[in-house]
Amino acid sequence: MSDFDRTRYSANWNYPTPIRIGAGRAEELPDACQALGMRAPLLITDPGLAALPMVEQALARCHEAGLAVDVFSQIQGNPTGANVAAGVAAFRAGDHDGVIAFGGGSGLDAAKAVALMARQPESLSLWALEDRGDNWRQADADAVLPVVAVPTTAGTGSEVGRASVITDAEAQVKRIIFHPRMLPGAVILDPLLTRELPPGLTAATGMDALSHCLEAWCAPGYHPQAEGIAVEGMRRIRDALPRAYLNGDDLAARSDMLVASMMGATAFQRGLGAMHALAHPLGALFDAHHGMLNAVLMPYVLRANTRAIGEPMVRLARYLDLPQPGVAAVIDWVLDLRERLGIPHTLSALGIDDSHAERVGQMAVEDPSAGGNPIAFDAATYRGIFEAALAGRL
Repeated sequence: MSDFDRTRYSANWNYPTPIRIGAGRAEELPDACQALGMRAPLLITDPGLAALPMVEQALARCHEAGLAVDVFSQIQGNPTGANVAAGVAAFRAGDHDGVIAFGGGSGLDAAKAVALMARQPESLSLWALEDRGDNWRQADADAVLPVVAVPTTAGTGSEVGRASVITDAEAQVKRIIFHPRMLPGAVILDPLLTRELPPGLTAATGMDALSHCLEAWCAPGYHPQAEGIAVEGMRRIRDALPRAYLNGDDLAARSDMLVASMMGATAFQRGLGAMHALAHPLGALFDAHHGMLNAVLMPYVLRANTRAIGEPMVRLARYLDLPQPGVAAVIDWVLDLRERLGIPHTLSALGIDDSHAERVGQMAVEDPSAGGNPIAFDAATYRGIFEAALAGRL
């Protein structure tokens, strides 16, 4: 940490939303809230973080600045509609006027959903705003509340996203809730907040960021900006993730992972694909960690997509300076990276079985992420990919 150049890794950006990046910049949280007109924000996080000093310090800074801040932390690892409803109730009971989304992907997604729903009419269901067609137009755009996002992991990139992934527990389905104004009004990327992240979570969340970049890179839609952001995100992950995994105090690596996470979520405006189409139902059915699911599924999906991704994989291999160009070289790199990070090779190692195999295949076809895959797989193909990942047949 003594060799870390704070000046080099500190900046203010305005793409795709105002971003403050740098070690120690979490101290600017009260200023970011006030700049968005907040006087009584609700800080939403998960139960694990709520008990840590970083949240206590964030609250103390806000109180010192005269903000009437409170905390809501009834959030599951895969946040549910009930979690969002409880957050909305807490928001209304405390007469809050904005949201601080503080934590990993679960906390950020739940917080953004609360900000979306807290001032909507009671008649509007959260599920009515699932990302299908123009569903988002049912919401009152002027009622969406401001959000300051402060990520404490480098994976989902939810801090620069216009959607939240929320589990419909009754239907056992993960639903993508979307509205253009869900994009946070300010983001603070402070690598000091990620220093204590254990190696296992560093690996799983980092591979989630890689899955976002990689699926955006493979998506067939025309979006040159997203391509450029995705490939540079993968280069940074290649260099920074193993370092952050081995040494949590490497603030340069932690900074680059925060940036790469944000880049992945920016890039997947181009589309996601079969990794996420399978990870969403598996997360809903087995309550497994989303990033770990994507990490395990990654090489199996690449193999299944081989006939459609030859040219982009040649370009990616060259950019990453791999020994050989092409799909096989990228798969080998992914397998080597996973081994270095202690990522298991099979879904069965995560406690997943084949009891819902047919349902997983059908749910994957229906998942919105399937639309970005370079090949339009049917339910049987998705089931086959799932079963291969379950048994380790690559």
